[in-house]
Amino acid sequence: MDHRLSTMDKLTGFHFPAEWAPHTATWLSWPHKEESWPGKITTVYRPYCEFIKVLTEGELVRINVINEQMAAFVKEQLLMVGADLKRISFFEFPTNDAWCRDHGPAFLINSETKEKVIVDWGYNAWGNKYPPYDLDDAIPTKIAQHFNLPVYHPGIVMEGGSVDFNGKGTVLTTTACLLNKNRNPHLTQAQIEAYLQNYYGIEQVLWLGDGIVGDDTDGHIDDITRFVNEDTVVTVIEENKNDENYHILQENLQSLKIMRLLNGKQLNIIELPMPDAVHYDGQRLPASYANFYIANAAIIVPTYRSKNDDKALDILQQCFPDRKIVGIDSTDIIWGLGSFHCLSQQEPSV
Repeated sequence: MDHRLSTMDKLTGFHFPAEWAPHTATWLSWPHKEESWPGKITTVYRPYCEFIKVLTEGELVRINVINEQMAAFVKEQLLMVGADLKRISFFEFPTNDAWCRDHGPAFLINSETKEKVIVDWGYNAWGNKYPPYDLDDAIPTKIAQHFNLPVYHPGIVMEGGSVDFNGKGTVLTTTACLLNKNRNPHLTQAQIEAYLQNYYGIEQVLWLGDGIVGDDTDGHIDDITRFVNEDTVVTVIEENKNDENYHILQENLQSLKIMRLLNGKQLNIIELPMPDAVHYDGQRLPASYANFYIANAAIIVPTYRSKNDDKALDILQQCFPDRKIVGIDSTDIIWGLGSFHCLSQQEPSV
């Protein structure tokens, strides 16, 4: 069933849970677009499958594929890393690209009625940068129809990587992305906030500024600052004052220090280092430890063969004492300009 709310209505009783809330599954779209990893797509399969293997230790994995032949190829790749195929299912929902965080479904739940709905935001490949994207844009509704879930269409562009939630009414985002004229040029900041409140079930929007250098999404929050509990964030910091990320990340840190949550409290802020700069083919890549994924059984963290890898893993272990921390080399994956969080979308349990 398709639904569209009037401008002032809300998805009453529903909310988008924090990522650390229990998952039924993680959704993925198998990487197959060679232009996303020019000359290197075959190198991403192994770390991607290692990611899936860790996911299956705590939840189901649901993978969008083009056809049966792709599903058979994926199974071969997964068997090479010893992944549990009984925990993995395939859906013949063709995609243009692999970035399921941004084109995948936004699942909202009603904790009282135990209902689940999907919000199908518009998707335009980060401001029409990488057409075609029509298959990606259709994914949330296809999933909703398959599982017979109500689906809501806000009618504006919104990407999952541009928002991060504390599960208690607050969402964190950036002006660089959500106010970019290549997304929703007809909307004001206040109007965008209203959409976030109505369709994500939140009450408060906290705005940071710019994202890191090399990020082709125009500043996704999941590369810079993430909630790790309802009142604590980790935020990446560049220690080298000559690095082009230094001032951007210092400005974000200062903004975080003056923010207040709904209860009036300041954020607890934990600083996370940046990895050494990663370049490939003359291009600075958006390598960041903030692009970790919070799975049921683990925190899966991209690593970059950097001296700061272990430090970042140790900090995140302290943030999530009840989950194991798994670092997976993302040096090849980041050539696609995203990592594990960008590639995945959680389906919460009700």
